[in-house]
Amino acid sequence: MSIALTLKGLFSSQQTNEWLMQKYVISSDSDALSKLYENCQKDLYHFLLVSANAELAAEISQRTWLRVIEKKHLYQTDGRFIAWLFTLGRNQLIDEYRRSSKWCDADMDIDTLVSDKELVPESSSDKLVSMLQELPFAQREAFSLQQEGFGLQEISTITHSPIETVKSRLRYARQSLRKALENSYE
Repeated sequence: MSIALTLKGLFSSQQTNEWLMQKYVISSDSDALSKLYENCQKDLYHFLLVSANAELAAEISQRTWLRVIEKKHLYQTDGRFIAWLFTLGRNQLIDEYRRSSKWCDADMDIDTLVSDKELVPESSSDKLVSMLQELPFAQREAFSLQQEGFGLQEISTITHSPIETVKSRLRYARQSLRKALENSYE
């Protein structure tokens, strides 16, 4: 596999995130990790910002990159790197909510996340952002993942939810946003 990885790099002028992660897994090449960070950090931060305030999103983002370093051996090459990264980030965020008691009860569904009002970024007065923040956590998460370019299967994998559940969350999110937009124009 190392030979194939090296030959691929010789013939490819553009290195994919998946290739960079494979290189990092095999050789612990810090340049590959740096390039991954450069390629994906902003996307991860913006994904987390949809469900957390700016300070928490930045903290969870950094913890996620530490987890990439610690768990590089768990990376599977059958999917996109960014989907694995977002899964790690999401899990870190949920763990933080559980630790800080923002999770109502361990047995409750993800939709019951409390303190939604503090999740709205302080610097944003955009109506669409506040409408998005009004969505239940699971709908907001599915919608933001779709906006990041993930397909249904990837969203299902990241959120550990069946595809039909993801479809429902997306449908309800779109309906709620459409209704909120219509109400804002009245």
